[in-house]
Amino acid sequence: MIDKLVLASTSPFRKQLLEKLGLTFVTAAPDIDEAAVPDETPEQLVARLSEAKASALADTHPDSLIIGSDQVAVVDGQIVGKPHTHEKAVAQLKRAAGKRVTFLTGLCVYNARSHRSQVDVVPYYVVFRHLTDKQIENYLQREQPYNCAGSFKSEGLGIALFDRLEGDDPNSLIGLPLIRLIRMLESEGFPVL
Repeated sequence: MIDKLVLASTSPFRKQLLEKLGLTFVTAAPDIDEAAVPDETPEQLVARLSEAKASALADTHPDSLIIGSDQVAVVDGQIVGKPHTHEKAVAQLKRAAGKRVTFLTGLCVYNARSHRSQVDVVPYYVVFRHLTDKQIENYLQREQPYNCAGSFKSEGLGIALFDRLEGDDPNSLIGLPLIRLIRMLESEGFPVL
């Protein structure tokens, strides 16, 4: 049985989510190219990147279960990434206002000993309120979510942007679908409870 767990991420949000399970783990940054390939769907992109992140750490963590995750927001069929700037965040929130936005989170548990990958894509949906320019500006000034896909933090003030949330696991919106992760870990003989 493997008893070492690695989170292939430097995201403080994913780390906080995994800590909720009370498991001992380490974090490590995978060094991969996150660019989409031609004709790749959003689902294919997050599945591929989550597996690439996890398997990239296999050589340095050979006796571990490695968790990889990647997320994109999809508005009007187009991938919306992290805005990085205020101007891009304004544009993203204006585009999302009044719409149902899909968040796709790719999840992989990679067994570095057996080289077995379990990969899944977990959807979550956010229905945005109709937002005024002033509401968008107020939100961005207060939260500054420039490193978050879709330009919001649902675990913070971002909740004020929504009419409703739809999905099986609210943790997937933050970037790590814990319900699915628990099943993957247990299938590798790594009990959570």
